[in-house]
Amino acid sequence: MLDVQSPVGTQEAMGEDRHTPARNPYDPAYDPLTAPHVGTGCEYAPSYWIGTAGEPPADDGPIVSDTDADVVIIGSGFTGLTAAIFLAEQYGIKATVLEANRVSWGCSTRNGGQAQCASGRLKRSQWIERYGLETALKLHRECVEGMQTFKSLIADIDCDPQPGGHLYIAHRERMMPGLEKEARLLRETFDYDARIIDADTVRKEWVGDEEAAGAMHEPEGIGIHAAKLAFGYQRKARALGVKVHPASPVLGWETRGDVHYLRTPGGIVKARAVGMATGGYVTGQLHHQLKNRLLPILSNSIVTRPLSEEELKTTHFHTRQVLTDTRVLRHYYRLLPDNRVQIGSRSAVTGRDAPRDRYRQRLVADLERKFPALKGIQIDYSWWGWVDVSHDMMPRIHQPDPRESIYYALGYGGNGVMYSAQAGKRLAQWIAGEGHSLDLPIFTSRLPYPNVREMIESEAFAPFRRLGQRFLYKWYYFKDEKP
Repeated sequence: MLDVQSPVGTQEAMGEDRHTPARNPYDPAYDPLTAPHVGTGCEYAPSYWIGTAGEPPADDGPIVSDTDADVVIIGSGFTGLTAAIFLAEQYGIKATVLEANRVSWGCSTRNGGQAQCASGRLKRSQWIERYGLETALKLHRECVEGMQTFKSLIADIDCDPQPGGHLYIAHRERMMPGLEKEARLLRETFDYDARIIDADTVRKEWVGDEEAAGAMHEPEGIGIHAAKLAFGYQRKARALGVKVHPASPVLGWETRGDVHYLRTPGGIVKARAVGMATGGYVTGQLHHQLKNRLLPILSNSIVTRPLSEEELKTTHFHTRQVLTDTRVLRHYYRLLPDNRVQIGSRSAVTGRDAPRDRYRQRLVADLERKFPALKGIQIDYSWWGWVDVSHDMMPRIHQPDPRESIYYALGYGGNGVMYSAQAGKRLAQWIAGEGHSLDLPIFTSRLPYPNVREMIESEAFAPFRRLGQRFLYKWYYFKDEKP
């Protein structure tokens, strides 16, 4: 097991060039709910994205001495890097990005690469129920604008984009009335051109998913290569003067007056403002404003060998658009540019259980159920990662205490590939002093506690939170799989 508290030390102690982070082994059983720290200089997870992205771009090496920064961003994933890009481009602020392990080590190189026009886990109809129509319409406009922000950012990044929209597939016939109602709402209320496709058309003209009982197609959706996108953001940020320091976890944090003192293994970083963009890899030790505000949830992915021409015909993969199904424990899948199939879904409950092969085998069985012709196909890549889920299923980009120059952008619930770009833009606005003009609930309120706040405010109750998650998963599975 990796000693997550072992220091990096100085350049000489590492025995490496200062621009090369320490290479500690990948820890497959890491769990942010119970681990005191995220690690130092850990290697990437063995994802398809890392395996096919090429050599990672240059970075600025670990912190090796005390240093000053106007702004520190903690976390070098999609959100942290895009926030740094917008700070530099729009406000002339050159941020310093601190990463515990390798650059974009967490969510950003372990996701499914699906950029959808969504923010959090709730549907538009649920926005209306929770916030009212006027706010729901504003949230929709925020997502549409976010998609344009995302498209603009990736326009000059070679990240294998697969545009065209998103196909939301009903995995049971009983799901179709709900899809039809949602599609009608999207068209008539949100002026968003969603349409319903019947089961035969889905299987013959789109994709031969044997479970498909029909689908809703929405016009916005792009598949991307996650690591190529992350590395593209990294290059873009550094070209703008942003410093990106891997193997530099924040092991201690003290605020004195208006200055934050962030202790890393190589030195203290003093900052006037701090943005937290750690995704599902935040621990309760980082800052009290995040303690118990998120429930990290595991998601598994597998990628097959390339399909033959015959297999492509048999599976009726006529689209390379992003696909999801209507399960609560949903599957996300698609045909990649090199004709491999990627599929992902929820996984183990704890980090300790994550390496068990039964979770990979369960996902293989899911793939074969959807595409029987692929039974026994070779799986070339298998990995998992933590998703940052907020307790009310919506993200927050917020300044939790107006007296402190501390901000965060977290809680995407699995829909962060696209919205992280917009969240990075909004986080930059907050840091630059313009956040108070943002009036949506995701900008004006903190990440909430769960309803049983008194129970979970102690780390000693972490196992009980996981126990509740196990029961929820069993209930969701029952709901998902009943006829």
